[in-house]
Amino acid sequence: MIKRFVSLIFFLILIVVQLSAKEGMWIPVLLEKYNIEEMQDMGFKLSAKDIYDVNNASMKDAVVIFGRGCTGEIISNDGLLITNHHCGYRQIQSHSTIENDILTNGFWAMSRGEELQNPGLTVSFLEFMEDVSEKVFDNTEGLTEEDKDKIISKNIAKIQLEASENGKYKTQVKPLFYGNQYFLYVYKVYKDVRLVGAPPSAIGKFGGDTDNWMWPRHTGDFSLFRIYADKNNEPAEYSPDNVPYKPKRFFPISVKGTQPGDFTMVFGNPGSTTQYITSNEVSLILDQRDPDRIKIRDKKLAIIKADMEKSKKVRIQYSAKYASISNAWKKWQGEMLGLKRLDAVNKKIQFEKDFQNWAIENGVWNNTYQPVFEEFDEVYKEYAPYIQAADYYNEIVLRGIEVFSLASKTNKIINDIENKQTEKVTNSIGELLKSLPKFYKDYNQSTDEKLFTELLVVLANDLDSKYLPDDFIEIMEKYDNDKLLKKVYHKSILTNQDKLTELLHSEREDVLQSFRKDPVIRLFKSLNFHYEVEIKPKVDSLKKQIQDNMKVYMAGIMEMKSGQPLYADANLTLRVTYGKVEGYSPKDGIKYKHYTTLSGIMEKDNPEIYDYDVPDRLKELYHSKDFGIYEEDGKVPVCFTASNHTSGGNSGSPVVNANGELIGVNFDRCWEGTMSDIMFDPEMCRNISIDIRYALFIIDKFAGAGYLLDEMKIVK
Repeated sequence: MIKRFVSLIFFLILIVVQLSAKEGMWIPVLLEKYNIEEMQDMGFKLSAKDIYDVNNASMKDAVVIFGRGCTGEIISNDGLLITNHHCGYRQIQSHSTIENDILTNGFWAMSRGEELQNPGLTVSFLEFMEDVSEKVFDNTEGLTEEDKDKIISKNIAKIQLEASENGKYKTQVKPLFYGNQYFLYVYKVYKDVRLVGAPPSAIGKFGGDTDNWMWPRHTGDFSLFRIYADKNNEPAEYSPDNVPYKPKRFFPISVKGTQPGDFTMVFGNPGSTTQYITSNEVSLILDQRDPDRIKIRDKKLAIIKADMEKSKKVRIQYSAKYASISNAWKKWQGEMLGLKRLDAVNKKIQFEKDFQNWAIENGVWNNTYQPVFEEFDEVYKEYAPYIQAADYYNEIVLRGIEVFSLASKTNKIINDIENKQTEKVTNSIGELLKSLPKFYKDYNQSTDEKLFTELLVVLANDLDSKYLPDDFIEIMEKYDNDKLLKKVYHKSILTNQDKLTELLHSEREDVLQSFRKDPVIRLFKSLNFHYEVEIKPKVDSLKKQIQDNMKVYMAGIMEMKSGQPLYADANLTLRVTYGKVEGYSPKDGIKYKHYTTLSGIMEKDNPEIYDYDVPDRLKELYHSKDFGIYEEDGKVPVCFTASNHTSGGNSGSPVVNANGELIGVNFDRCWEGTMSDIMFDPEMCRNISIDIRYALFIIDKFAGAGYLLDEMKIVK
């Protein structure tokens, strides 16, 4: 019966019906079939091929995956790219020093020669996407699930290898609808990406973590980069001989503004959504996972914030780290409130009852879906304590204590030496040596000592002893915080860059013996070993059971919803969402407008608070009303909201109007709508974008870098 459902998916997945204008992340190659008519009815004046076309230049050629998880868009014929300030934050921070604090002061290259290189930063252009489900499922009929998975993996590897054209392209085959469909994505990756401009943090991160996820918003969340290529316009490593990339397409920029009800489209790479999960999973997120992770990050953020407030050096070192920790921490809080407000668990339960009734009516409940739901109930009982342990290890051991990140690399060196993997040892030591300057530049021992002691106490107190190694329990029972520092942290070579560097240049046996004796490395090794052996395999096994059942359940949903729209969960691939410019009402008696202005920035000005200390130059422009072509009704627009369904990964995405002109850069969602990754609420879910006019105003009037506008196509 299951095979029959899989064989039907190619005509069940998306059926032409009236689609929601506000919900959905749609695959661009399918717009012609399923979305374009409604988009045009809403005001869109272009065609599906203007958005996505393999044979001709289209909007997709002006959109990139920026780095490892954001979106960016090309805005000139010389490879000029705009994305969010927070997407370029690590690059901006990496160039900042106490003497030249460009995080605080901003940075603007006044010529191509002043643009700053960023080792490791890439942008990826999608060449094309293709449904390869038939190729992926080839020769899998009649096999057990285990054998089927092996054949699918081989088929995927073959498809990716052939599409890469001997390494010319980066290729990925990704599952949709829990493995009921597969798409191939082929990318051209550019590796020479230089920083062109970034406003000071008091603009680019205005409001800081207080305003993050909130509306009204007044954040100038943008930064500028330029893509460079070789003389043939092909990807190349950094070289002074490289030239600005010539794109197939770039976005014209509109300064005409927005009005309520205007059509908007967001074209980007949303990272991850889970719209089809069961009530079991929603309940687990709401009652356990989000609260646990919030609690741990409360501790991390309090420690880091206190030290950042005491020292300018620490603020520079930890600003990007703090922002990264805070982002999900605040999102999870809004997500919990949204799920509770929507009564999400009971809505999922009701949907599952409707699904059961449908399955019974169609004679497929007892043999196909009843076992699936019975297994869901059993698996989640076992899964809950293990995923809790995994969450604690991930938040504390793997991503909480900074010296543990070095200990992880030294642990690999120990294993390679013990296994006599000479070449691997050389490579591992080389990689560690290469990473040390960057690590220690942004490492403050006093801050990490506090993270070390306080987070390990949380780990020891909150988890059942079966999820902790015996020697760790013994240490935590034996030592208080002061002794834990004295006996473990302070005796580690990992706290001293010079000594560690000297050791890594020593004989391999000396390296091995020193690392074996190091108390921090030994502690990490014990915790990591316990996680890798006792926790992670169990979590992976239980997740696999859940995913296998979700595949069957999803196939049933697709048949049950035949004749209704279904969009695949986000997976960091190119998607189209569309809606309209509009505000919202978060509470009784409160109605938010769809826009904010420079006046609101002045109202929030507070020189005593770093995130609200408005730069003097911006105040001068405001009081002199030197707004140029960027004002509307005597005010400079800053941000606006619209009803596009977005997620993480959509940061930096172009927001375009009915003519395909850039009107904004997406950077956030409203806090009351952060549950949209799990359950969308059309009345409350709004994406937040910087109005492109504010970005141009800052570039031109504030920074005096108006020469950059000369290479843009500005539609007045």
